[in-house]
Amino acid sequence: MKKIGFIGAGNMATAIIKGMIARNGSADMLGVYDTDKAKTDVMLGMGVEVYPSSPVLVSSCDIIVLAVKPQNYAEVLDEVKCEASESKTFVSIAAGISIGYVRKALGCNCPVVRVMPNTPLLLKKGASALCPSENISGEDRELVYSMFAGSGVCEYISEEHMNEIISVNGSSPAYIYLFAKAMADYAQRCGIGYGQAMNLICATLEGSAAMLRESGDTPDELIKKVSSKGGTTIAALEKLREHGFTEGILDAMQACTDRAEELGKLF
Repeated sequence: MKKIGFIGAGNMATAIIKGMIARNGSADMLGVYDTDKAKTDVMLGMGVEVYPSSPVLVSSCDIIVLAVKPQNYAEVLDEVKCEASESKTFVSIAAGISIGYVRKALGCNCPVVRVMPNTPLLLKKGASALCPSENISGEDRELVYSMFAGSGVCEYISEEHMNEIISVNGSSPAYIYLFAKAMADYAQRCGIGYGQAMNLICATLEGSAAMLRESGDTPDELIKKVSSKGGTTIAALEKLREHGFTEGILDAMQACTDRAEELGKLF
């Protein structure tokens, strides 16, 4: 059984670990290192082995998940490079951190999987994009895939699009939250209870997602089915188009990608 270690025990690492424990029935294959004792105490309570340092974790584990902020990568990779080897697979879940950067910082042509998960993974409703390096074994490729698939859906994406995919699944929950907030704010302004409105909005978002996934219709076809000539939906859509709704979304996604490219140049 391969050992999987996490450097960092924040929300994303915790979500992945909880998903793996739920799926496997135990934490026997899992380890973690974090400088925050409160976080490692939580991990101990879940049955996860806690290591005294990041180099010891890398030495003891086969797959290492780098679950730290991008600005901490240089320090962390420098600390563990003495234990890196081509027999170990590293998993990066930070925006802008390329496969080449991880390899160069480790001084090793080790297998690397670049992953862009999103926060709904915390509720096992995640959407993760994965890009494995060319030299990863089939076993490790499938194991890393299962780590994220256990908490949502996964898609393999080529590295040339890993910065662009951030706007599609990584940052996009925030767009949806903003949309939902605007709808609930309008309802409240009209005298409808915020909680009541949000309950209906959330159910509508869930149902709309199910229609996109299961109906077999394209988004344009589904829009047409909701819209009646001269009706209320048409009036709303015309106002959204008047305000450049689609163009605003496209511009926002491009800004997200541009920022990811800028961050990548820092590493």
